[in-house]
Amino acid sequence: MSSTLFSQYILPAVIALIMYNLGLSLTFKNFKTIFSNPKALIIGLCCQMILLPVIAFIIAYLSTLPPEIKVGIVIIAACPGGATSNLITYLLKGDVALSISLTSINSILILFSIPGITFLALTAFLDQQTLVTLPFFKTVLKILLMILLPTFLGLATRMKAPSTAQKVEKYMKYITTILLAVVFTFTFITNKSQHNVSFDTYLHVAPFALALNLVGMFSGFIIGYLAKFPKKRIITLVIEIGIQNSALAITIASSQVFLGNSKMAIPAVIYGLFTFFNAALFGFIIKKRLTAR
Repeated sequence: MSSTLFSQYILPAVIALIMYNLGLSLTFKNFKTIFSNPKALIIGLCCQMILLPVIAFIIAYLSTLPPEIKVGIVIIAACPGGATSNLITYLLKGDVALSISLTSINSILILFSIPGITFLALTAFLDQQTLVTLPFFKTVLKILLMILLPTFLGLATRMKAPSTAQKVEKYMKYITTILLAVVFTFTFITNKSQHNVSFDTYLHVAPFALALNLVGMFSGFIIGYLAKFPKKRIITLVIEIGIQNSALAITIASSQVFLGNSKMAIPAVIYGLFTFFNAALFGFIIKKRLTAR
């Protein structure tokens, strides 16, 4: 299977299917609750857009990694997790409406935050001032077709035929999880081979990529706990800050349309190999350890 066919057709279809299934588990009341009391939404966006990039800059600065790799670590932090974090939040019974709301809004914000954060990283570590630009209308269209429209269709199905929605959701939960696992495996095996990440490089870069993942998740837990959020929202913050979109980070770093530097993509390739499982495991532990709040 060609990577182009996969990325242009199969991956968007899988993401849309995941979002439709998530929509089946929700009602419009869930989103009304989020936006009528937006404290969790605002805190989540601040953590994703500001806190995690700051953590990435600190980790990169304190490391002894080459400058291109340091930039790559920061690029990871600039790319929020998307449908993957939505699905894990759903499987762990977190606040799915909050997760989808964060994904929808930060998908717009990254049009501005990724260029800004990448510019700062290039200036700080490579003394370059390259400006990355993302296609505005193409990105907005992807958000509508892959996230908002499937979620709305799921919500509409739940509203019109609740019993049918519950039956479909019961089986779709397993199907979408398997599909995402297949997508995840294919994506990162392909990227690993394309970027020729050696075992020595893995050993050298992995601790810093892991640190970004773990510190992000712990930050979500601490902030959610101090904010006295219920358990479902703490789980959501942990997942949303702990999972970044490695595929997008790889694209920003290595594609000739953007930075065209394969070395910058190495941290994202390595990060993507374990972040899904780490976030799922950490979220599961939080779910079991926290008392009902």
